Amino acid sequence: MDINGKVALVTGGASGLGEATVRALAARGANVVIVDLNAKAGQALADELGARTAFQAADVANPGEMEAAVNLALSRFGGLQIVANCAGIGPSARTVGKEGPHSLEQFEKVVRVNLIGSFNVTRLSAAAMARGTPDAGGERGVIVNTASVAAFDGQIGQAAYAASKAGIVGMTLPIARDLSRDGIRVMTIAPGIFDTPLLASLPEPVRQSLGQQVPFPPRLGKPEEFARLVVAIAENPMLNGETIRLDGAIRMGPK
Repeated sequence: MDINGKVALVTGGASGLGEATVRALAARGANVVIVDLNAKAGQALADELGARTAFQAADVANPGEMEAAVNLALSRFGGLQIVANCAGIGPSARTVGKEGPHSLEQFEKVVRVNLIGSFNVTRLSAAAMARGTPDAGGERGVIVNTASVAAFDGQIGQAAYAASKAGIVGMTLPIARDLSRDGIRVMTIAPGIFDTPLLASLPEPVRQSLGQQVPFPPRLGKPEEFARLVVAIAENPMLNGETIRLDGAIRMGPK
């Protein structure tokens, strides 16, 4: 897919991996709808990037709010061809901790935001894409969801997070098969340890220690590297139905 002139929607687009993806797609000529709960940061990014971007505040797991975001792409820019779903949460709790059993409400919230939210974005975006005109290769769109290496190497305290991300990995192939008749590709990226706002709050020695756990390159991943993979997926029509680990060969230990 030629990104120039296409319409993209990026959830979690106001910071971290999502912001880097917004910037990468906009730099390649895409019109981009930024979706995030942080209205101040999202609108500031849209204002910075100019008329070819727009912001919509939305909870990815809320059907009405995400439908409004997809409709903004259609009404403002005339279509939708690229989706990068980067929104997610990752609280940590042991199955049985000092205060008792894991909160069921917290488990449900993580699954709702990460897994159900990803499916909600996918189903609504795919419905809009399916109504579009295919390109010369028959392609109407590409959807990139974000899992995590925790889907494969979940650590202590990550039962909810790992389950939600494993669910994203598990639904990638069947959704790609579902949408093949519409010319829509579906891919998942499973990032390792990346330098996101969450890690920015940690002391520098801790950040360096985390980075040194990566075999090569021995550092934290850069959000721009995640965004480059989103771009590569969009541009390569044979990438479909697969999860790509973007992790420098790290395999997480128990803790």
